[in-house]
Amino acid sequence: MYEKRERLVKASRDVTMYSKKVIFQVHRLNSKNKESVLEQAERDLANVKMDHVTRVAKELQGSEFWKFRRAYTPGMQEYVEAAAFLEFCKNGRLLTLDDLNESFAELKDASSNDFQLNLLDYLLGVGDLTGELMRLAISSVTDGEVDSAKSICNFVRSLYMSLSLISQEVDDSWEMKQKMEVMLQSLMKIENTCYTVHVRGSEYFPGAVLENIEGQRMEDN
Repeated sequence: MYEKRERLVKASRDVTMYSKKVIFQVHRLNSKNKESVLEQAERDLANVKMDHVTRVAKELQGSEFWKFRRAYTPGMQEYVEAAAFLEFCKNGRLLTLDDLNESFAELKDASSNDFQLNLLDYLLGVGDLTGELMRLAISSVTDGEVDSAKSICNFVRSLYMSLSLISQEVDDSWEMKQKMEVMLQSLMKIENTCYTVHVRGSEYFPGAVLENIEGQRMEDN
Protein backbone atom coordinates (compact mmCIF):
# COMPACT_ATOMS: atom_id res chain seq x y z
CA MET A 1 0.00 0.00 0.00
CA TYR A 2 2.83 2.40 0.88
CA GLU A 3 4.55 1.75 -2.45
CA LYS A 4 1.33 2.36 -4.37
CA ARG A 5 0.77 5.66 -2.55
CA GLU A 6 4.32 6.76 -3.32
CA ARG A 7 3.90 5.92 -7.00
CA LEU A 8 0.67 7.92 -7.11
CA VAL A 9 2.30 10.89 -5.40
CA LYS A 10 5.16 10.84 -7.91
CA ALA A 11 2.79 10.53 -10.86
CA SER A 12 0.65 13.35 -9.48
CA ARG A 13 3.68 15.60 -9.19
CA ASP A 14 4.60 14.93 -12.80
CA VAL A 15 1.03 15.62 -13.93
CA THR A 16 1.17 18.90 -12.02
CA MET A 17 4.53 19.94 -13.46
CA TYR A 18 3.68 19.23 -17.08
CA SER A 19 0.15 20.63 -16.79
CA LYS A 20 1.64 23.90 -15.54
CA LYS A 21 3.82 23.98 -18.65
CA VAL A 22 0.69 23.71 -20.79
CA ILE A 23 -0.82 26.66 -18.93
CA PHE A 24 2.32 28.73 -19.48
CA GLN A 25 2.22 27.78 -23.16
CA VAL A 26 -1.39 28.97 -23.52
CA HIS A 27 -0.54 32.29 -21.85
CA ARG A 28 1.85 32.97 -24.75
CA LEU A 29 -0.96 33.30 -27.25
CA ASN A 30 -1.87 36.52 -29.02
CA SER A 31 -3.84 37.43 -32.12
CA LYS A 32 -0.90 36.54 -34.39
CA ASN A 33 0.16 33.18 -32.96
CA LYS A 34 -3.11 31.88 -31.49
CA GLU A 35 -3.52 28.92 -33.83
CA SER A 36 0.03 27.61 -33.51
CA VAL A 37 0.17 28.13 -29.73
CA LEU A 38 -3.10 26.31 -29.12
CA GLU A 39 -2.13 23.44 -31.42
CA GLN A 40 1.13 22.97 -29.52
CA ALA A 41 -0.68 23.20 -26.19
CA GLU A 42 -3.13 20.51 -27.32
CA ARG A 43 -0.25 18.20 -28.24
CA ASP A 44 1.46 18.87 -24.92
CA LEU A 45 -1.72 18.21 -22.95
CA ALA A 46 -2.26 14.95 -24.82
CA ASN A 47 1.26 13.92 -23.83
CA VAL A 48 0.52 14.71 -20.18
CA LYS A 49 -2.51 12.45 -20.35
CA MET A 50 -0.82 9.53 -22.08
CA ASP A 51 2.53 9.74 -20.27
CA HIS A 52 1.47 10.67 -16.73
CA VAL A 53 -2.30 10.50 -16.12
CA THR A 54 -2.03 6.93 -17.41
CA ARG A 55 0.33 6.18 -14.53
CA VAL A 56 -2.34 7.34 -12.09
CA ALA A 57 -4.98 5.22 -13.80
CA LYS A 58 -2.81 2.09 -13.66
CA GLU A 59 -2.66 2.28 -9.87
CA LEU A 60 -6.38 2.67 -9.23
CA GLN A 61 -9.05 0.00 -9.16
CA GLY A 62 -12.58 0.10 -7.76
CA SER A 63 -12.79 1.86 -4.39
CA GLU A 64 -9.13 2.85 -4.60
CA PHE A 65 -10.23 5.96 -6.49
CA TRP A 66 -11.32 7.38 -3.13
CA LYS A 67 -8.95 5.46 -0.88
CA PHE A 68 -5.90 7.06 -2.48
CA ARG A 69 -7.50 10.33 -3.59
CA ARG A 70 -5.25 12.57 -1.48
CA ALA A 71 -2.21 11.10 -3.21
CA TYR A 72 -3.27 12.04 -6.73
CA THR A 73 -5.77 14.89 -6.39
CA PRO A 74 -3.22 17.76 -6.74
CA GLY A 75 -2.14 16.52 -10.16
CA MET A 76 -5.66 15.91 -11.40
CA GLN A 77 -6.80 19.35 -10.28
CA GLU A 78 -3.89 20.91 -12.17
CA TYR A 79 -4.73 18.84 -15.24
CA VAL A 80 -8.36 20.03 -15.11
CA GLU A 81 -7.15 23.62 -14.82
CA ALA A 82 -4.86 23.25 -17.85
CA ALA A 83 -7.44 21.45 -19.98
CA ALA A 84 -10.20 23.91 -19.07
CA PHE A 85 -7.97 26.93 -19.73
CA LEU A 86 -7.03 25.55 -23.13
CA GLU A 87 -10.68 24.87 -23.98
CA PHE A 88 -11.75 28.37 -22.99
CA CYS A 89 -9.02 30.01 -25.05
CA LYS A 90 -9.84 27.81 -28.02
CA ASN A 91 -13.65 27.72 -27.96
CA GLY A 92 -14.77 30.19 -25.28
CA ARG A 93 -16.61 27.56 -23.26
CA LEU A 94 -16.28 25.61 -20.04
CA LEU A 95 -14.85 22.13 -20.36
CA THR A 96 -17.30 19.75 -18.69
CA LEU A 97 -16.69 16.72 -16.52
CA ASP A 98 -18.23 14.57 -19.25
CA ASP A 99 -15.78 16.05 -21.77
CA LEU A 100 -12.85 15.09 -19.58
CA ASN A 101 -14.04 11.59 -18.79
CA GLU A 102 -14.75 10.97 -22.45
CA SER A 103 -11.17 11.93 -23.23
CA PHE A 104 -9.95 9.54 -20.50
CA ALA A 105 -11.74 6.59 -22.13
CA GLU A 106 -8.67 5.86 -24.26
CA LEU A 107 -6.60 5.37 -21.10
CA LYS A 108 -8.39 2.08 -20.48
CA ASP A 109 -6.42 0.46 -23.28
CA ALA A 110 -3.16 1.69 -21.78
CA SER A 111 -3.93 0.89 -18.13
CA SER A 112 -6.63 -1.82 -18.32
CA ASN A 113 -8.59 0.21 -15.75
CA ASP A 114 -11.62 2.40 -16.43
CA PHE A 115 -10.36 5.74 -15.12
CA GLN A 116 -12.97 8.38 -14.30
CA LEU A 117 -12.33 11.81 -12.83
CA ASN A 118 -14.56 12.48 -9.82
CA LEU A 119 -16.81 15.53 -9.51
CA LEU A 120 -14.94 17.00 -6.54
CA ASP A 121 -11.54 17.10 -8.26
CA TYR A 122 -13.21 18.56 -11.35
CA LEU A 123 -14.80 21.40 -9.37
CA LEU A 124 -11.58 22.13 -7.48
CA GLY A 125 -9.69 22.30 -10.77
CA VAL A 126 -12.30 24.62 -12.26
CA GLY A 127 -11.91 26.80 -9.18
CA ASP A 128 -8.24 27.27 -10.06
CA LEU A 129 -9.16 28.10 -13.66
CA THR A 130 -10.44 31.53 -12.63
CA GLY A 131 -6.96 32.58 -11.56
CA GLU A 132 -5.64 31.94 -15.06
CA LEU A 133 -8.61 33.75 -16.58
CA MET A 134 -7.92 36.72 -14.31
CA ARG A 135 -4.35 36.89 -15.61
CA LEU A 136 -5.60 36.54 -19.17
CA ALA A 137 -8.13 39.35 -18.69
CA ILE A 138 -5.53 41.74 -17.29
CA SER A 139 -3.14 40.82 -20.10
CA SER A 140 -5.92 41.50 -22.61
CA VAL A 141 -6.44 44.99 -21.19
CA THR A 142 -2.75 45.84 -21.36
CA ASP A 143 -2.79 44.66 -24.99
CA GLY A 144 -5.77 46.89 -25.73
CA GLU A 145 -8.22 44.00 -26.14
CA VAL A 146 -10.87 45.42 -23.84
CA ASP A 147 -13.80 43.48 -25.30
CA SER A 148 -11.96 40.23 -24.62
CA ALA A 149 -11.43 41.23 -20.99
CA LYS A 150 -15.13 42.04 -20.62
CA SER A 151 -16.07 38.68 -22.09
CA ILE A 152 -13.78 36.92 -19.63
CA CYS A 153 -15.30 38.94 -16.80
CA ASN A 154 -18.81 37.83 -17.74
CA PHE A 155 -17.69 34.20 -18.01
CA VAL A 156 -15.97 34.20 -14.61
CA ARG A 157 -18.92 35.93 -12.97
CA SER A 158 -21.33 33.33 -14.34
CA LEU A 159 -18.99 30.50 -13.32
CA TYR A 160 -18.63 31.83 -9.77
CA MET A 161 -22.39 32.21 -9.35
CA SER A 162 -23.01 28.69 -10.64
CA LEU A 163 -20.40 27.08 -8.40
CA SER A 164 -21.67 29.06 -5.41
CA LEU A 165 -25.01 27.30 -5.80
CA ILE A 166 -23.64 23.76 -5.91
CA SER A 167 -20.29 23.78 -4.08
CA GLN A 168 -21.71 23.23 -0.59
CA GLU A 169 -23.90 20.40 -1.84
CA VAL A 170 -20.88 18.64 -3.33
CA ASP A 171 -18.33 19.29 -0.61
CA ASP A 172 -18.39 21.54 2.45
CA SER A 173 -14.70 21.16 3.25
CA TRP A 174 -12.16 23.86 3.95
CA GLU A 175 -10.54 23.17 0.59
CA MET A 176 -13.70 23.96 -1.36
CA LYS A 177 -14.40 27.06 0.72
CA GLN A 178 -10.87 28.29 0.06
CA LYS A 179 -11.31 27.74 -3.69
CA MET A 180 -14.51 29.78 -3.65
CA GLU A 181 -12.76 32.63 -1.82
CA VAL A 182 -9.95 32.63 -4.38
CA MET A 183 -12.50 32.60 -7.20
CA LEU A 184 -14.23 35.63 -5.70
CA GLN A 185 -10.92 37.47 -5.39
CA SER A 186 -10.10 36.73 -9.04
CA LEU A 187 -13.54 37.92 -10.13
CA MET A 188 -13.19 41.16 -8.16
CA LYS A 189 -9.79 41.86 -9.73
CA ILE A 190 -11.21 41.36 -13.21
CA GLU A 191 -14.22 43.54 -12.44
CA ASN A 192 -12.01 46.29 -10.98
CA THR A 193 -9.78 46.21 -14.05
CA CYS A 194 -12.74 46.40 -16.44
CA TYR A 195 -14.27 49.20 -14.36
CA THR A 196 -11.02 51.17 -14.45
CA VAL A 197 -10.93 50.86 -18.22
CA HIS A 198 -14.59 51.88 -18.49
CA VAL A 199 -14.09 54.98 -16.33
CA ARG A 200 -10.79 56.08 -17.86
CA GLY A 201 -11.77 55.20 -21.41
CA SER A 202 -10.66 52.38 -23.68
CA GLU A 203 -8.76 54.56 -26.15
CA TYR A 204 -6.32 56.19 -23.77
CA PHE A 205 -4.74 54.75 -20.64
CA PRO A 206 -2.75 57.13 -18.41
CA GLY A 207 0.60 55.69 -17.42
CA ALA A 208 -0.46 55.28 -13.80
CA VAL A 209 -3.41 53.14 -14.80
CA LEU A 210 -1.31 50.83 -16.95
CA GLU A 211 1.31 50.57 -14.23
CA ASN A 212 -1.37 49.62 -11.70
CA ILE A 213 -2.83 46.94 -13.98
CA GLU A 214 0.57 45.56 -14.96
CA GLY A 215 1.70 45.57 -11.33
CA GLN A 216 -1.38 43.60 -10.37
CA ARG A 217 -0.63 41.02 -13.06
CA MET A 218 2.96 40.61 -11.92
CA GLU A 219 1.86 40.32 -8.28
CA ASP A 220 -0.57 37.52 -9.11
CA ASN A 221 2.02 35.65 -11.16
